[in-house]
Amino acid sequence: MRAIRTVGLISKPNSDQAARLVPEMIEWFAARGIDVRYDHESAGYLNRGDGLDRERVPDGAQLVVVLGGDGTLLSAARAIGGSEVPLFAVNMGSLGFLTAITVDEIYPELERAMRGEHRIGLRRMLHTELWRQGKLLACYESLNDAVLTKVEMARMIELDAHVDDHFVCVYRADGLIIATPTGSTAYSLSAGGPIIFPTVAALCITPICPHTLTARPVIVSDSSIITIINRGDNSSTYLTIDGQVGQLLESGDRVICRSSQNSIHLIRPPKMRFFDVLRKKLQWGGQIG
Repeated sequence: MRAIRTVGLISKPNSDQAARLVPEMIEWFAARGIDVRYDHESAGYLNRGDGLDRERVPDGAQLVVVLGGDGTLLSAARAIGGSEVPLFAVNMGSLGFLTAITVDEIYPELERAMRGEHRIGLRRMLHTELWRQGKLLACYESLNDAVLTKVEMARMIELDAHVDDHFVCVYRADGLIIATPTGSTAYSLSAGGPIIFPTVAALCITPICPHTLTARPVIVSDSSIITIINRGDNSSTYLTIDGQVGQLLESGDRVICRSSQNSIHLIRPPKMRFFDVLRKKLQWGGQIG
């Protein structure tokens, strides 16, 4: 990692922990001669009006600290994905698959980062396009997934699925998830999808409560192009990106997903491995011996 002279700071809104930590961290960095660029939420905790849009926070920074849960990290990843600035994600949420650094570990782990002792995991993002009547309507980048779900409480939706030039099937279900390996431990896992090791070059198609019980999750290469055609009525299906942004679909809309050219560089504690996280977060079996 390059010598750290400037740090970006992105914070979870309406957080008592962040309200305490942000001023403390600003002083900690200042004592080491490090400049800090921060978003509007962080500026609010400092009672300042000079916060930046999240897309501008990493400009000129060698490290971006994210204070929050996985949701805050997902928002930060969409804002700055494509830059090669490492993300130092601190868990202030309830689960924290991605934000593996705890509040108690912040300063020791920051010291490690300053010395360049951290591992950096590369997490590829997902690129999603929404096409309507042959016109590109919207583009999205996500770290976890793109999800098509029903709007009405009691009705299923119909979705045609294609992988490259191959027809897969018509999914009659409550919805469909297109997940990255990072997103395989999120909504896809709750819907019965597999856990995919982060470095595996794959995407997963996971149906949500399919009408046909034999409809199972499918893993495809991350070089594949996945096309989903909405066969439901107008405004019966909703496209959601990382569970945070999205829009209503019309009948015939095409949602095209492919592996993005953008990745995030996620700092991982040196002794915390992927299966360590799974054992801790999913409460799998204990230690060996």
